[in-house]
Amino acid sequence: MTPDPGHTDSVSREPTDIAAEARTLLDALASSTNPIAFETLLGLSHYVGECLGTSARTLAEAQSWSSVAGLAGTTKQAAWARWHQ
Repeated sequence: MTPDPGHTDSVSREPTDIAAEARTLLDALASSTNPIAFETLLGLSHYVGECLGTSARTLAEAQSWSSVAGLAGTTKQAAWARWHQ
């Protein structure tokens, strides 16, 4: 695995690998009949929203709000309004 040159965090795996594992785990929760699995997904949904904001601000600081907007498929102003603190 070739390291990402912009890679500055402590995660040593590729984002696509992490996403695949997360999807597998989320699918397991989604197909469960256990009510706690549903509650867990609700909590994770909130947490993912918070993580999107953190990621957007981190990317904007390292690159620009235009970069964030391009990835999100929105305008720079909309991205800033949604995720800037």
